[in-house]
Amino acid sequence: MMKGTRMRLVSASLVGLLAATSTAHAADGDAKRGAQLYRACVACHSLEPGVHLSGPSLTGLWDKPAGKIAGFVRYSKGLKSADFAWNAETLFAWVADPQVMVPGTYMTFRGIEEDQQRADIVAFLKLAMAPGGDQRVVEQGLLPAAFVRGPRPQPLASAPDKARVTAIRHCGDSYFITTADGATTPFWEMNVRLKLDTRGTGPAPDKPVIAGAGMQGDRVSVIFSGVEEIKRFVEEKCSTVPGSP
Repeated sequence: MMKGTRMRLVSASLVGLLAATSTAHAADGDAKRGAQLYRACVACHSLEPGVHLSGPSLTGLWDKPAGKIAGFVRYSKGLKSADFAWNAETLFAWVADPQVMVPGTYMTFRGIEEDQQRADIVAFLKLAMAPGGDQRVVEQGLLPAAFVRGPRPQPLASAPDKARVTAIRHCGDSYFITTADGATTPFWEMNVRLKLDTRGTGPAPDKPVIAGAGMQGDRVSVIFSGVEEIKRFVEEKCSTVPGSP
């Protein structure tokens, strides 16, 4: 039996096994309590349409096939080939332990052991994942708008000169980053992350942006609009000035 087929059978069997008890639990769930539990999901998921973070946007997914949301390309093989829809039964099983339901899933959530807590979060998700749920949970006072959005990146196209990168050179174990205000700052190479934001929130083409990261203030991210841009900007070069790196 092929691995993908075997995985679908395992998932289907598990869903069937839990369905008998999950419906009753889901019916008794409290959406208000579930909203409090959902706050732990905000770091990875948005409820706004099309806003994908570490995980996909959850808006409009109720009763929709798993692993098929448009615009999200980071599903595991198991979820891509899954043959179930998101509803009270499948979500109750999923939040118990995603790795058991779909082995190899990239979701690192350990799961919720208590039936009542799972029922509560499913009750909230039934409301939040329905069409228009992102607005409804705010209107009903279940979540603040910021938690609905999630930690989506701030728009970078209009960054100030001190944040707009004009040159990057690497020498020894350091990056020397020059910004549009004329300043050049050295950073240990392990404290610099080169990132991409190819969406509408990203920087303008050929205008990468530097942003602080970490609690000590010695770590930064440089965000580019595309892969080729990184190749053009980062240069392996040491200073020709005597005594300077």
